[in-house]
Amino acid sequence: MTIIVTGGAGFIGSNFIFHMLEKHPDYRIVCIDKLTYAGNLSTLACVLDKNSKDYKPDWAERFRFVKLDICDREGVFKLFEEEKPDIVINFAAESHVDRSIEDPGVFLQTNIIGTSVLMDACRKYGVERYHQVSTDEVYGDLPLDRPDLFFTEDTPIHTSSPYSSSKAGADLLVMAYNRTYGLPVTISRCSNNYGPYHFPEKLIPLMIANCLNDKPLPVYGEGLNVRDWLYVEDHCRAIDLIVHKGRVGEVYNVGGHNEMRNIDIVKLICKELGKPESLITHVTDRKGHDMRYAIDPTKIHNELGWLPETKFADGIKKTIGWYLDNRSWWEEIISGEYQKYYDKMYGSRGTL
Repeated sequence: MTIIVTGGAGFIGSNFIFHMLEKHPDYRIVCIDKLTYAGNLSTLACVLDKNSKDYKPDWAERFRFVKLDICDREGVFKLFEEEKPDIVINFAAESHVDRSIEDPGVFLQTNIIGTSVLMDACRKYGVERYHQVSTDEVYGDLPLDRPDLFFTEDTPIHTSSPYSSSKAGADLLVMAYNRTYGLPVTISRCSNNYGPYHFPEKLIPLMIANCLNDKPLPVYGEGLNVRDWLYVEDHCRAIDLIVHKGRVGEVYNVGGHNEMRNIDIVKLICKELGKPESLITHVTDRKGHDMRYAIDPTKIHNELGWLPETKFADGIKKTIGWYLDNRSWWEEIISGEYQKYYDKMYGSRGTL
């Protein structure tokens, strides 16, 4: 079976590729990534770089990388013609809320137009399943004083930012392609992920990196915003299940049952790394900042038997340990050197 994974040089996409190569030794993975600021080819060193200490030749034999923008209709259709994929899983997205506030147009282009291009290619080439990786942010937020409330798949869409609006628009388009064209689709909406290869502008890796460098730890407002944290490996297992056993035309919420206030996460990281809380610096809050996200994953548990396996206390220790053991990975990102990796390794070739 051949699976196309878009956005596979990013955080969740790369972890999913590793999960699939390990769990399904008869599968071939084709990774598409535009390699924008959040796409890091060195993340895929274990399947691309023979000089890497982590290189896995058995995985590499079943892996192909293509530098490609999912909005490039001609390029996408050409790749589908070559590969004839059985399954397409779309992780590719502009995903940073602050960036979407500054430049909404890029988010609409990638997250909506790119999704339509992929689905048009799926229709033409008879793909067995198109899976859209979405976000709990399409539901808006929940009040802090109602811990009994959770997002379900029936919660109305109520977006707060250009980012979440673009993801909601893509979700609606996916469901429309199912109803109008009969395209076999599924959607997953996940809570905040954390774990290895998380881009350092996000909360947890940013706090780890700044702690290790004794830099200020910027926290929006009072840091009382609550997020439901999901270890990335648990998320990968969920998508694997949905793609293979989920019902066509359905949405599945994937949550971690790990609600934490931002300020408490930052303090926990300080404690784990032996750094003083005096590094915490409160900054002006984000525009339209959602207060609480909390997912009810009952549906995926009842239908597919999925439950998160990683408690936050364990997952955060594993995550901090990974960043300690892989300093060169995130230090190159912070310095900007990682963006030269592709040219250094592969020159002008678009496909590997």
